This record gives sequence, C-alpha cells and structure tokens, in this order.
Amino acid sequence: MLQDIYYALKPIIPRWLQIEARKKYVAWRMSRNGHHWPIDPEAGNKPVGWPGWPDGKRFAVVLTHDVERAEGQSRCRELMQLEKNMGFRSAFNFVAEDYPADTELRRSLVEEGFEIGLHGVTHGGNIFRTEEAIRREAPRINRYLKEWGCAGFRAPRMYHDLDKTHQLDIEYDASTFDTDPFEPQPDGVRTIFPFMVRNGGPDTGFVELPYTLPQDHLLFVLMGHKDIGLWKEKLRWIAEHGGMALIITHPDYMSFNGDKPGLDEYPAAYYREFLEHIRTTYEGQYWHALPREVARFRRAASTVKEERRSPKIHACMLSYSFYESDGRVMRYAEALARRGDEVDVISLREKGQSEFAVVRGVNVYRIQERVRNEKNKLDYLYRLGKFFVKSAAFLTRRHLRNPYKLIHVHSVPDFQVFATALAKLSGARVILDIHDIVPEFYASKFGTSESDLLFKSLVAIERASIRYSDHVIISNDIWEKKLLARSVRPEKCSVFLNYPDQSLFFRRPRSRDDDRFVMIYPGTLNWHQGLDIAVKALALVKDEIPNAELHIYGSGETKQSLRSLADNLGLNGQVVLKDTVPIEQIAEVMANADLGIVPKRNDPFGGEAFSTKILEFLTLGVPVIVSDTKIDKFYFNDDVVRYFRSGDEVDLANAMGQMIGDKALRDRMIEKGSEFAQEFAWDNRKQEYFDLVDRLTRP
Repeated sequence: MLQDIYYALKPIIPRWLQIEARKKYVAWRMSRNGHHWPIDPEAGNKPVGWPGWPDGKRFAVVLTHDVERAEGQSRCRELMQLEKNMGFRSAFNFVAEDYPADTELRRSLVEEGFEIGLHGVTHGGNIFRTEEAIRREAPRINRYLKEWGCAGFRAPRMYHDLDKTHQLDIEYDASTFDTDPFEPQPDGVRTIFPFMVRNGGPDTGFVELPYTLPQDHLLFVLMGHKDIGLWKEKLRWIAEHGGMALIITHPDYMSFNGDKPGLDEYPAAYYREFLEHIRTTYEGQYWHALPREVARFRRAASTVKEERRSPKIHACMLSYSFYESDGRVMRYAEALARRGDEVDVISLREKGQSEFAVVRGVNVYRIQERVRNEKNKLDYLYRLGKFFVKSAAFLTRRHLRNPYKLIHVHSVPDFQVFATALAKLSGARVILDIHDIVPEFYASKFGTSESDLLFKSLVAIERASIRYSDHVIISNDIWEKKLLARSVRPEKCSVFLNYPDQSLFFRRPRSRDDDRFVMIYPGTLNWHQGLDIAVKALALVKDEIPNAELHIYGSGETKQSLRSLADNLGLNGQVVLKDTVPIEQIAEVMANADLGIVPKRNDPFGGEAFSTKILEFLTLGVPVIVSDTKIDKFYFNDDVVRYFRSGDEVDLANAMGQMIGDKALRDRMIEKGSEFAQEFAWDNRKQEYFDLVDRLTRP
C-alpha cells in the first residue's frame, strides 16, 4: 500500500527526497532481511538434471542494462564501447514510449553483436496487477517485441507473474532475481540458474533468467558503497556453485566524464573494474553469453525428451572436423547423450581451443590442431594420415579403459573407419557415415578425373571401408544410388540427410531495422560453392539496387580471391566477407537476412552434395535463391526456392532483381518453405537413428 502511494506521488517528489526516502527504506529492509542477502544459500542448489554449461565452463556471465530515461539512452554508445574494448557483449533493454527510441542506436548495437530487449512500454505501473491489466498490455508489448526483434522482456521495477507472462511472445523473461528484499515485489525465485517456465506442455513456455548480482543503483546510490567488494563476493559464490552471474546495470546512473558523480550517479569506473576482475580472475572459467543464448541453451537442454535406455551404452563419434562447427556430428552426439548414453567425440582442434571440453553433455577430445591452409595433395593427405594414427591410438586407449559399444565414424576420409580396428575386434559395432563421397570430393578439390589412377584407388578404399563397417549412413538419396551401384548392399545402408537443429534454427523476430537488403551465404568457401558467381551477379545489379549487400560468412581456399574479385568489381562495402561464426550464433545472423544465396556449381561433386543451408534458411523463414544442381532439383521445387542456371551470373542477377523487387513473392516462398521444412525435421528422423543404434548394439 505504501509503495503504491509512493509511486503515485513520485512525479511530484523532488529527486533528492526520493533518494533519501528510498535509502531509509533500504536500511529498514536490510535490518530485517540481511541474513539472506546478497547470498541466499538455498539459491546455490543445482536443479535436478542440470547439464552443466557449454564447453565445460565453470559458470556463466550475462551482462544486461536497463535504459530507463533519455539520459541513459544517450550514454549507451559509450557503455557499448567500454564493453567492446574489454571483449564483452551485453543486452540493452529499452523502454518503448517514455523517451524517443533511437532506431539507429538499436541497429548499431545489433550489428556490433549486442542484444536488444524490451523493458516495458512505459516504466510505470505493474502490468501484472490484474488479469485485465496484462490482457490489455500484452498486445502492445508483443507489437514492440516483434518490431524491435526482441527475444526477451524485463518488466519495469521487476514486477513479475510468471503464469501471466505466458501471454507475451518471448523466448525468455528476465524480471526475477535469486534474492533481493529491496524490490517493490521482493519474492525471489531462490536460484542462480536459468529455468523453464512451461505452459501446459513439455516443449512450450519460456526460459526465466533471474538476475543474481546486486543492482548498481541499489549498491552505489542507495547503500553508498564506494567499491565493488560486494559484487566480487557474490561472483565468487556463484562461481563456486556453478551458477549464472547475471547483472543489471543502468547507463542512466553511470558517470563517464570523470567528474564528481551527480546525486543519483556512480563512477562508470566501478563497472569497468568489475569487468576487468571477471576477465583476469576467472580467465577460461566462464561462459560469457547474451541472455538469448543462455535461454536457447537452457531450452535445448530441458525440452528434448528422448526415451532413456537401460543399460546405457558407451558411444564414440570419430570425425576429422571441428565438432562445434559440424552440425551433423553434433546432432547425433547430443541426441544420444540426452537419452542417457555416454558419448565421446574425437575431433580436430582450432587454434586456441582446449584439448578437452564437455559440450552439452558430450565429452569432446580435440586431439589435433588444424589450420585450413593445405598447399597441395600431399599436404592434405599427410594431415589426414596424421589424424588417423593419432585417433587410432587415442580411441584404442579409451576403449581399453571403458569399452565402446558403438563407434560412429564420419567421413571424409573413408579410411578413418580402420582406426577402430582393435575396438571392433573386441566387440564394438562400427557405423561409417559418408558425409561426402570421397572420390568425387577429391576430384573436385584437386581437379582429377574418374579415369585417374588415384580416383580409382579412392573407389577401392571406399569399397573396403564399407565392407569393414557394420552399417553405412549416406547423406542423400542420389549418393545412395551411386554407392549402391558400386560399393554397398541395400540392406547395409540408410539415408539420413543433414537436418537442421531445431533448437537453433526456428522462425523468430528480426532484430535488424534498416533499409539495406542483405543477402547471405554461410559456409565453406570452396570453388564448387560458386561464390564468385554470386559476387559477379551482384556487380550486375549494384547500380539498379544500390542498397543490396552480399554477406559471406566462412573460411576456405577462395576467400582471398573473392575479396580481390569484389575490389576489382567496385563492390567495396556491398560484399562483406566475415569469419566463420559458431553454429549457435549463425542461426541468428541468417534469420536477420532478407535473402539466402546458395550458388553451387553443378559439377560431379557440388551438383550432388546436399546443402543443409537451404533447409536452414527455409526453417528460419528466409527465402533462398538456389542453383539448379542435380541434388537440389531432386529435393526442392519452384514453390519453395528460386532457381537460377548454375554457373550463370546473368541469370543469378535476374533472380536477385526479381526477389529483391517482389516482396509478395518472397512472402509466398517463406510460407511454402516453412511448411516444406517441417517434413525434414530432425525430430521426425531421430528415432530411426536410435533404432539403428539399438539394433547394432543389442546383445
């Protein structure tokens, strides 16, 4: 009651008097509740079935800012730059109607890798006070969430009602806390972990992200602390318990100019010191993530409901690839781990990665570092051979300590399957998963023909590898026909496409808000991918459509030549070449594109290699232009993709012009594509993989 009176009179109360009144209130609450603030011992208990943080990190760090006034908005760029300089990213939560919302600021934040959230339509009142109030406010909130491309919401003054929050179209809510007796609604959720708030079913609802560190205004303005000791103390406790250190700060109250802080301000140097403390004291121990990334991780870890088997099997995935970038390997490994099996992955290591990590319940052993700079055939084969020897020794040691029942080997190369020899002799069953057919892959990479002796030798190795394996998985139906004709019996093989991961690839609101038309390609940069054709096509339409841009994400042997080609064609600024982005982030990047581009050449390899990117674009609700390769004509039709003649930049330019100029066509393709993609969902085929594993490993 007293709080209601205070907030009703607040607009006419002088600011200094507001602060003095709140100081008295905080002191009174502290005398009664100090025994469980800032640490509530109960909040450190891990939830049942807690999967741990990605990459085996000890705890998580999540930075958020609530921008309550126009003054705070004017300081956001300075705060963003402070965090960028120190290697951090954060979420900025804006109030929609209390001050003129800066569209350009939001766009800049998103482009720099930050996140935008909604902190209410206005900063006054409790939207959850009655059922009628939330029904009235929800449509306005949802409109801003959609327009701004927000994944999350935080209620003003931290009012919360998690049941009523289901009326909001959000991935996560961040309106609660583990313990904070000083808030207007002081009931804490008593946990330092994110948790699901379900809405009737196991796969519906949102993730709740409670803040777990004292808010800056409370600490430095109302309590008068002159250092960050309390932040450090709480962070140490959170790290010890493996929780989530989620902080709320306000640019409204930060003083950046070095002068004496105002009545309700504190030096921004305190926040800078805290970030430096995290970075130096806990280097390598924490997962630094945006709120939406934590929410998606938590949802993926808690909503997959594979049937558990007893007893568990010990399985191994063996792959000459980078695990976190290989969605096909990740899907198999995580599916087995989530149903209760123990899963090891033996893979490559990128520069700077650790040799071991636990990634979403999967043990990842990175036994060999690789840089994609092979100069010739011998260099390429040498690295494959080195990995074969190291992986055979490592796998055998692991098998002798804890025997594998299943070893799932991912090709390229096919001969990698023989690294399992000793384990197979002692009872392990072996699956060979042919991502790419090696003879055609090698011919495409190094320009040899089918009459070449080495090509014929690779076919012989393919046959021997398949004969040795207990079962063969082939990545598309066209390659199945080819392999049935030359290497494998029908009863010994199955087809599993490279299906999109639905926990990452799903339709979502866009966070981009500008007049550019962004086309995107994410993936490996090889000759058969045809990116040079796309660059030349853009050059043909650049004058007619000056706001069109082509963003290319990835690495590979053609990256430098693509950069030179763009420069020569005067496409500086319109062709943007970026590094490879982790799979957890690339889905967000792709979802913000206006058009996907998959310009493969129709050669013997590229023309028959299934591109998962197409299904990922369709799943995200992004229309896509595709070359008319043999494989893509086999799976897709003109209703869901816009074809162009492979290798023809003029025809691709025409397709770009049509798609950019015809929004109705794009919208039709988005709807048709989304329906089509549902048929190719991993959830629809996952049980078939489990059945295969169980059949092979059954005593």
